[in-house]
Amino acid sequence: MDQKRHIVHIDLDSFFVSVERKFNPALIGKPVLIGGSADRGVVASCSYEARKFGIHSAMPMKQAMKLCPHAIIVRGTHGRYSDASREVTEIIHDSVPLYQKTSVDEFYIDLTGMERFYDCYQIASNLRQRVIRETGLPISFGMASGKTVAKMATNASKPNGQLWIKPGEELAFLAPLSISKIPGLGESTSQKLYQYGIEKIGDLQRTNIRFLETVFGKAGTYLWEKAHGIDHSEIVPYSDRKSISTEHTFDVNVNDQRTLETILVSMTEELASKLRREDKLASCLAIKIRYANFETHTQQQKIALTAAEHILLPGVKNLLKKAWNQHRPIRLIGVRLSNLTTGRYQINLFEDNEERIRLYQAMDNINGRYGDKTVCRAAGMEIGTRNFNPFLKG
Repeated sequence: MDQKRHIVHIDLDSFFVSVERKFNPALIGKPVLIGGSADRGVVASCSYEARKFGIHSAMPMKQAMKLCPHAIIVRGTHGRYSDASREVTEIIHDSVPLYQKTSVDEFYIDLTGMERFYDCYQIASNLRQRVIRETGLPISFGMASGKTVAKMATNASKPNGQLWIKPGEELAFLAPLSISKIPGLGESTSQKLYQYGIEKIGDLQRTNIRFLETVFGKAGTYLWEKAHGIDHSEIVPYSDRKSISTEHTFDVNVNDQRTLETILVSMTEELASKLRREDKLASCLAIKIRYANFETHTQQQKIALTAAEHILLPGVKNLLKKAWNQHRPIRLIGVRLSNLTTGRYQINLFEDNEERIRLYQAMDNINGRYGDKTVCRAAGMEIGTRNFNPFLKG
């Protein structure tokens, strides 16, 4: 293992809750649930006070309220989270040479090489204090020789703490932890390990790698390496795509509303699906229309952070009404989603009910396995990817 690396994992604590508490200090110290309605919504984020009752993100709100009847439900204010994430990103960008943003509230930083001139732990400490000072948000970090142990150190230091696992200390740090603490370890794999009496990471450290490979295949090697703190994965430099767009040029100019809306539905579906695959959310929606004489008009609107078609489609249709003089035939039409934010919230947890969330997850799984538009809205079936230009990077 390369012990010269200095990898920092930094994570904003209960991000959505912390942002809301800045605007409403009365929420401080109370069990807070961010998300949809108490009847059919789901929990997007919850405070540490709520987690003590067994509540976690993506749990049905109805179940969460049974566990903690006195919890306070707050509807998500999407723009605040995007602004706060951008603010923290700018501080990190200004402070370190190499970082990777993996979600709206999570970053990896590579300080390798800087130890020749500076104290890397002090750099990370100063950065954390600067974020707290300038944003008012609680934030934790872990530092280690690889991404996995750094992330686990962050989790161990929460809430609002910091922890350095020095080279050579990885095994001792990991050994007493539950195997459930290994990032990315699925429930079925955990259950299988439990069946073999492997409950702690220390148990996994003592297990022969050949046995793990026999039982779990390639995943066995992954498990053994994680248990030993081995992770050579690199920090991917952060460069955030700002928009995605697509457009369609008609063979014959069109002034039929149904035809135009059909194409808009299809294009919006594919863009939204691409956002979800890339773990991104958009907060600005725009359409472009070009008339037969090449006169071009665009219309845009701010939207709540989302990657869900049922949120985007009404907006797209509304923009078409605003932008299009219905007496004039259209030569080209396009859709653009911009002001993108990195985030793992693949569907709009703030607005959606359980059924809709399961629907999106099922659609994405099927389309990911069998190809785009294997499952789509009926309105979008007439237009396929090959019938219009591929995604154009903005």
